[in-house]
Amino acid sequence: MSTADYAEVAIKPPFLFLGALVLGSLLTLFLPIGPGLASPNGLGLTVGIIFIVLGFTLAGFSVRAFRRAGTNVVPGEPATALVVFGPYHITRNPIYVGMVLVYFGLSIVLTSIWVLVLLIPVLMILQRGVIVPEETYLDRKFGEAYRRYTGRVPRWL
Repeated sequence: MSTADYAEVAIKPPFLFLGALVLGSLLTLFLPIGPGLASPNGLGLTVGIIFIVLGFTLAGFSVRAFRRAGTNVVPGEPATALVVFGPYHITRNPIYVGMVLVYFGLSIVLTSIWVLVLLIPVLMILQRGVIVPEETYLDRKFGEAYRRYTGRVPRWL
């Protein structure tokens, strides 16, 4: 059992999403499936932008909640408070939900089936390599308060 005062995550989530986005875009260029990179119709562009805006808005409100609580938002840094208000009242991972919405919106705007398909391994890595270590750390750090929180707020939605 680790005694580090931070979550020992496998990868920082923004790098995970960005890496998949780059890989998916490259695969779309060199092994195209579907209409081709960045060729959405008006409806696709509108829907994609809506997802992107919703995702950034949710992530922004979530980061703001961390700052109001006076704790670190970056995995790999110590948590000084358990954030249970704002978007964290609805889901335990609103920043990651926001990142998924942004990524999904970008897959629509980029018209990339590869980017969309890569969301599956991204979510698997996020779950196993980031969320599980974070939850293990928070349980160790905040104990019963964290367990009560997980009992009433779902991990995703």
